[in-house]
Amino acid sequence: MTQILQPPGWPRPRGYSNGVTARGRMVFVAGMVGWDAEGKFAPGGMAGQVRQALENVVAVLKAGDAKPEHIVRMTWYVTNKHEYVAAYPEIGVAFRELIGSFNAVMTAVEVSALIEDEAKVEIEVTAVVPD
Repeated sequence: MTQILQPPGWPRPRGYSNGVTARGRMVFVAGMVGWDAEGKFAPGGMAGQVRQALENVVAVLKAGDAKPEHIVRMTWYVTNKHEYVAAYPEIGVAFRELIGSFNAVMTAVEVSALIEDEAKVEIEVTAVVPD
């Protein structure tokens, strides 16, 4: 079971929560980049890589008997915040299709590079499957 933590008087954040409490079995997903199972990066720049990275997250969650609705925390590492922000509309579509509604906590950080040279995004996830 998860519960959103919203301090009194604070405006509700858009697209994430300020905090979440959860109880259950934890599933940790390593940073997923925008490549497929064969190591080929998705076309379509930032938006294409985000879609593929989210598909990868969902696949790992499934392997751990978890679902996207069990996500309680996401950390996004992007190599270009302007490209990331410009891709919001396409990212939003992919997110809603693959993850659904979102109440987890989220952090997005611009980094100078990722280990995989072609990678534009890396997404790390923590999920909690209710007892």
